[in-house]
Amino acid sequence: MKSVLGDRRAVLVLVGPALLLYSLIMLVPIVWSVGYTTFSGNIVTGFTWAGLDNFVKFFQDPASWAAIAFTLKYAIVLTIGQIVIGYLLSLMYVFFLRKASGLIRTLVFFPVVLPTVAVALLFQKLFESAPTLGPVNSVLNWVGLPSVDWFGHADSAFWVIVMMDIWRSMGFYAVLLYAGIVDIPDDIIESARLDGAHGWKLIRTIVLPLSLPVLLSSIIFSINGTLKVFDSVLALTNGGPGNGTTPLTLYMYQTAFTYGDYGYGSTIAFMLTILCLIVTIFIFRSTRRDLTKG
Repeated sequence: MKSVLGDRRAVLVLVGPALLLYSLIMLVPIVWSVGYTTFSGNIVTGFTWAGLDNFVKFFQDPASWAAIAFTLKYAIVLTIGQIVIGYLLSLMYVFFLRKASGLIRTLVFFPVVLPTVAVALLFQKLFESAPTLGPVNSVLNWVGLPSVDWFGHADSAFWVIVMMDIWRSMGFYAVLLYAGIVDIPDDIIESARLDGAHGWKLIRTIVLPLSLPVLLSSIIFSINGTLKVFDSVLALTNGGPGNGTTPLTLYMYQTAFTYGDYGYGSTIAFMLTILCLIVTIFIFRSTRRDLTKG
């Protein structure tokens, strides 16, 4: 093996095809998209040189700031919901259900594999207000409360999107965090219990610090996924009412493919990439510490 890895030509033969394929599929479109940011137009009308005008337009565009605000709000709320609920479920799997948790894990994980459009249609029916009342409004009427036009207002539509995506994803994060917690050695847990650590004290002093690496990975995975939300919003609200639930990804899609401005659409995509990078670096720097200390 050492002789093979020491031969540059052998390494090139082994790695070259995969590297070339990766470059064609990933790197070339990225470079191409960045190049589009300096132009305006599309392949039908033709491209004209725009220089930095697209970036100036982005920072002066009220719709882009509204999309950024929605994206950040959605990412923060959903990440907190996914991680907190997922962590609570993982604790339940390990400390309460234990070996009997297999069936529950499967049932909770099941929404993860459902098509986004099917889940969106389900939630549209659940929160429907016209022409017929959905189950949620029917329950509200039954307890004496008025019906709510859930998709007629940006605030209520936002919370429906959040509930739908938490329901879809909590099983995934529960399994991911469960894998980190179940790897904690049993002797450490038993030693802590013998020292008087039980319940919340055991979780706070032993389980949480030892599961912090997988918890951090889950947070980064979640925040990057939620910043790039697209399919669930498109299927459930299509960015409405108005542009009240339009994230940067949907705004980019509408700009590039509906209005035919590839340059400005690529600029929005580039700014979203920068936003994801900044958030990831911030999380890494704010949580970086030696886990062996205190």
